[in-house]
Amino acid sequence: MAEVLLKDVGLALTMNDAGEELSGADILLKNGQISAVGTGLSAAEVLDCSGCLVTPGLVNTHHHFYQTLTRAVPGAQDAALFGWLQTLYPIWARFTPDHIRTSAAVGLAELALSGCTTSSDHLYLYPNGARLDDTIEAAAEIGLRFHPTRGAMSIGESDGGLPPDSLVEEEAAILEDCIRVIDAFHDPSPGSMCRVGVAPCSPFSVSRELMRDAAVLARDKGVMLHTHLAENDEDIAYSLEKFGCRPGQYAEDLGWTGDDVWHAHCVKLDGSEINLFAQSGTGVAHCPCSNCRLASGIAPVRAMRDAGVKVGLGVDGSASNDAGSLVDEARQTMLLQRVAHGPSAMSAREALRIATRGGAEVLGRGAEIGQITVGFRADLAIWDMSGVEAAGSWDMAALLLAGPRKVRDLFVEGRRVVAEGRIASTDLTPHLQRQRQLAQELADHS
Repeated sequence: MAEVLLKDVGLALTMNDAGEELSGADILLKNGQISAVGTGLSAAEVLDCSGCLVTPGLVNTHHHFYQTLTRAVPGAQDAALFGWLQTLYPIWARFTPDHIRTSAAVGLAELALSGCTTSSDHLYLYPNGARLDDTIEAAAEIGLRFHPTRGAMSIGESDGGLPPDSLVEEEAAILEDCIRVIDAFHDPSPGSMCRVGVAPCSPFSVSRELMRDAAVLARDKGVMLHTHLAENDEDIAYSLEKFGCRPGQYAEDLGWTGDDVWHAHCVKLDGSEINLFAQSGTGVAHCPCSNCRLASGIAPVRAMRDAGVKVGLGVDGSASNDAGSLVDEARQTMLLQRVAHGPSAMSAREALRIATRGGAEVLGRGAEIGQITVGFRADLAIWDMSGVEAAGSWDMAALLLAGPRKVRDLFVEGRRVVAEGRIASTDLTPHLQRQRQLAQELADHS
């Protein structure tokens, strides 16, 4: 792999333990890693980064890529979570592998343009022959580091669940396919581009037995666990009624706490649950834009961080956001904590730290990504601060207070995925054309 030198960086936010911010530094990328950071470095390929802010690549800890085909759907635009799901499930039931693969490619490209180098995906429905493999193929084409999770739903409408029966699976088949995709695609080696997780959709869409069995399976295979938890008031009420306890207790009882577990949303965690997560090393994917869009509430991120909970950011599904920009999630995180707790509750730098190093730690990659440190993977976002968005800014590091909102260049494993503001790893045009066509067909038959 060729060497690339990021030359004369305007400012580099390293996110290292010392919180160093380096002005005028050179960053050498070699063999997929950050090989050197200093001045006067040289390489065959040189990229001028004067006037640019360089950050570690942003890390997305929760997404549903298939939903990029159902943005701004009438009937779902103004609903809370459960009503929103009931509107969209019949549409999603018509998806095919083509829908899953195309929506993942477009969603990954959108994330890349927002500075994201690593993304998870929670795919929990598999209609008409769709497989997790479809999203993994898309990620390989776009070039992002990928953490796909094999989601599942097993309780349909006829059994008192939310999803139509056509979207649920037999639990034995779910576990069998989890084993298949882990064996086929999970790569635990350093620098891995694909790590598979096990991810039943939520406590209200699968049985207690599947939650427990999934945890046992994941630990036997050495992979991580992921689900939705404590997303809104309805979620808490369901847990109290059906399980006789709060979501955090339910998770702990079934083996769903630990440093190999991360939960999405956690808007309604109380103090005891926050302490449980901190003590057990359980991670949280904070999804502020989606939580606002569905009126779920403001997650207690300040309290989580202060208690020592690992917190990363998630875009969540594009049908509940509806954008796919991780830098916007970081900005929204900062703003919401200020609304809730005052103007000094969260700085732009802390929000960026959550978006980079925080997400890396949640996904179990804290020793590999999320920092500009020699030996870490060469996952970097380069932000051009000379444009209109940042004009007049006194502090280049305050990216979230002004802009820009799209990267100039993006490197993943030392390979250029975005160049001069455009996807460079593949031709995105046919994917966008197919996306528009598929979305229109879905709308015409709804």
